Amino acid sequence: MNKTMLALMLSALAGVAAAQSNVTVYGIVDMAVVRESGGVGAAASSTKLTSGVESGSRLGFKGTEDLGDGLSAIFLLENGFQADTGAMGQGGLLFGRQAYVGLQSKTAGTLTLGRQYTPQYLAVATVDPFGSGTAGDTKNLIAATGNGASRMDNSVKYASPVVNGFSGELVYGAGEVADSSTAQRQFGGALAYTTGSLMVRLAHHHRNNDTAALKNTSSAENTVLTALYDFGVAKAHFAYGVDKGLNSALPRNLNNPFGYAVAPTPSTNSNYLLLGVTVPQGLGTWIGSYIRKNDKTGFNQDAEQLAGGYRYNLSKRTDLYGVYAYIRNKNGAGYTVGSAIEGGTGNRGLNLGIRHVF
Repeated sequence: MNKTMLALMLSALAGVAAAQSNVTVYGIVDMAVVRESGGVGAAASSTKLTSGVESGSRLGFKGTEDLGDGLSAIFLLENGFQADTGAMGQGGLLFGRQAYVGLQSKTAGTLTLGRQYTPQYLAVATVDPFGSGTAGDTKNLIAATGNGASRMDNSVKYASPVVNGFSGELVYGAGEVADSSTAQRQFGGALAYTTGSLMVRLAHHHRNNDTAALKNTSSAENTVLTALYDFGVAKAHFAYGVDKGLNSALPRNLNNPFGYAVAPTPSTNSNYLLLGVTVPQGLGTWIGSYIRKNDKTGFNQDAEQLAGGYRYNLSKRTDLYGVYAYIRNKNGAGYTVGSAIEGGTGNRGLNLGIRHVF
């Protein structure tokens, strides 16, 4: 049924795109050979061909309609898919990556409604040297907020215009739990400042953990300060964040991937530090990062990630990449090396891939 719906939707939207210049069809096809190791059992080590390693493979449609007086109607529909199998991503959702509609004003800002990224996730992804993908992905140690791996359903987001280098975002997501106006509710925001070679952003996300059956649980709170500075010959990347509360810092792989006698305990009080660098050289870029996860609970399940790689641009739209990452888990921590869309199975990962953007 999903495949039929997708085919009909693509056909209709392609017709609109052909008839109107304000509708754009875009996408990414990303494929890589992935080597994972360091886990236990059947997943102790594996070599596979995977889609969406550097960037999730996608097909999207976005458009605007000029309403006059500097006001426009906008929309975006973005489908995630697996190029290695043809299957849809994000659990089979038709437009699981993003889906929203709204109004955009040149002077008042932008208001959108739908499934959208959280400001906290965007703050981290913007300064991730690996672009929130490959084996060096920040999500390996820095938890993605929202209810859909960095995304919020049922959300209303406002993004301000840039004024003297300052801009901001606010977002609210309705929980839509029966008999409760607060269960699963989310809200967040970010304040950014950009001037010359410097970009700084402070972001926060709040999520209510209550469900219809479970009440009065603690909320998940995630706060992060990020910065990016361009020296010309290299860029320096920085992030420092604090995660507090139940479900505030869940590992990507919850299946006890290292076979401990006692499974890892997700932290409810932690902080993290990211230091990264990107160095352009000709048609390529050298990439590196260090992330330290500090678990401040009694379990003290800390972790450190080291990652390095190289991206070579064959053209403006096509690049080749090679990345290796290693995680050192301490005191029974269970963090794994994944990629843009996968959580990983061990503490080591190697990616060799190609990405084409259209």
